[in-house]
Amino acid sequence: MAKADDAAAIITVEGLQDLLRAIRAGGYRPIGPTMQNQAIVYDDIESVDDLPRGWTDEQDGGRYRLARRDDDALFGYSVGPQSWKKFLHAPKLRLWTAERDGENASVTPEPPPSDCLAFVGVRACEIRAIEIQDRVLVGDLYVDPHYKALRERALIVAVNCGQAGGTCFCVSMQAGPRVQQGFDIALTELLDGTEHIFLVETGSDEGRALLTQVPHRLASSREVEAGEAVIEHTASSMGREMRSDDLNELLMSNLEHPRWDEVATRCLSCTNCTLVCPTCFCTSVEDVSDLSGQHAERWRRWDSCFTMDFSYIHGGGVRASAKSRYRQWMTHKLATWIDQFGSSGCVGCGRCITWCPVGIDITEEVRAIRGCDTSAGDWP
Repeated sequence: MAKADDAAAIITVEGLQDLLRAIRAGGYRPIGPTMQNQAIVYDDIESVDDLPRGWTDEQDGGRYRLARRDDDALFGYSVGPQSWKKFLHAPKLRLWTAERDGENASVTPEPPPSDCLAFVGVRACEIRAIEIQDRVLVGDLYVDPHYKALRERALIVAVNCGQAGGTCFCVSMQAGPRVQQGFDIALTELLDGTEHIFLVETGSDEGRALLTQVPHRLASSREVEAGEAVIEHTASSMGREMRSDDLNELLMSNLEHPRWDEVATRCLSCTNCTLVCPTCFCTSVEDVSDLSGQHAERWRRWDSCFTMDFSYIHGGGVRASAKSRYRQWMTHKLATWIDQFGSSGCVGCGRCITWCPVGIDITEEVRAIRGCDTSAGDWP
């Protein structure tokens, strides 16, 4: 995949339907935004009728609600509770099975998946999150074969954000709202009166091949400018902001800041922030067997640094307090992640703020520490 490198084209809503057909005909399984259980989540889609037409989301700290729009936008929301991590780095995965036959035992590793997934409606912050997980799971000495198999065959149809959510701060993290790379096709939804069209850019040979199968025309300069205006408006209306150029130094020099005690009085250690985060990758393993003892399996499942058991070693858990667990999550996400992987682990999607039951706001926590930097002797 590469950056957009062709002249922009225009397709209609019917053209988007043709694109979905072409994707399916190419052997891909299209997955995109759908409405389920009063939220916009990612699931299999067959047609544009499965998309959340005319719906948006209202988000703030500890608050998520769906609301009707005054138009028929198909991608007129920000981001929901799920990320594409659910499909690339499964919440629960069998690693191997073992069978015993008398004194003999055999172990069969779980084969890598053969699915070809097509992600439809991927936002810029989500592409950045996938790129971050790429570095963690396939970009170093130890490669996750299951993630690698899915990632290599994944097709990405991205969407430039048409509105910012109440907890979004992707501009602060240089992660959006414009899709710049890592996509096969990128769409910008344009609605003007009765006209409902999509500005299309291609970023790979696969994307160009798909576009040739869809009725399209060259975009006019006015339509290109309209697409730019949509992105600029979104960038100027972020729900949150956070200075990010000095977070490593700021947080690591304030490990005993009194703010950690304050946030610990509110944190429930419920793990919501890590489960909705598109970059968190912590897992645990569990072994199960049948009652006869002849069959056993090992499963990998998502875990969280907020659980007591996660830091357990011989003798007990390393992080027994909510303060130590919250501090570990936030300093890893914003600071030591940079030391490990060369970038922040945060993309500014705002999910951790929206889905925190008590509305803890990572941008506000950074602001509080910055406002009273104890490394400089500025104790309250």
